[in-house]
Amino acid sequence: MKLKDKVAIVTGGGTGIGRACAELFAREGAAVVVAGRRARPLQEVAQAIGRQGGRATAQSCDVTNDAQVSAVVARAVEAYGGLHILVNNAAYWMAGTIEETSAADWDRMMETNLKGVFLLVKQALPELRRSGGGAIVNIGSVLGLVGMKRRVAYATSKGGLVQLTKALALDLAADRIRVNCICPSLVDTPMGQDSLVQAGDAAAERARRLAQIPLGRAGTPEDVARLALFLASEDSSWITGAAIPLDGGFTAY
Repeated sequence: MKLKDKVAIVTGGGTGIGRACAELFAREGAAVVVAGRRARPLQEVAQAIGRQGGRATAQSCDVTNDAQVSAVVARAVEAYGGLHILVNNAAYWMAGTIEETSAADWDRMMETNLKGVFLLVKQALPELRRSGGGAIVNIGSVLGLVGMKRRVAYATSKGGLVQLTKALALDLAADRIRVNCICPSLVDTPMGQDSLVQAGDAAAERARRLAQIPLGRAGTPEDVARLALFLASEDSSWITGAAIPLDGGFTAY
């Protein structure tokens, strides 16, 4: 049980990568606050964890709203007595060149993918310090490391997340709080499917994207969750400030 007696918050926890992280963390002994905008998927995840003998509670939260973020952290402390792990997975995605991206689109991207992480970390820090340290795992993208056509706002937000990860890691190392970023390529999630649909011909776009991945397959939410577990646990106790490609070899070219 790699996370026995730990308490974790997972944002965007109702589907995809967030759900996989919440379920795996619970199996490994953590009590999990599953946070996100839509209440029903969160409740389904918490109930599924409970049926498997784990501990989880659902908490609705818009990560761009400081009061709601504060409530998520308070819920973790009230329900489970503290906080040790934060997984920042909530994200917004859209395709577009700069000419196709409105100012409102840009603002929504930065609010969710950067300000949301800023608010979560800021609110979680006092509790992580009270716990004697902990781990923050940010879910980024390979597009924080390399570029891609028609991804101007998304790639900018994820590049910013990589740099935020590094800056936080340096600032928080003395507090024994480690901060790392996972950078996946195509993952079979609702968001990943939407990225294919927005290209027009989803099947053709999927084939094109898979041809760029040396291992020849898309990732699964469980692939990401297993790396998140490693980064949240003591198995990675000497890793901080890392942005780790999880991409089937996509960035090895």
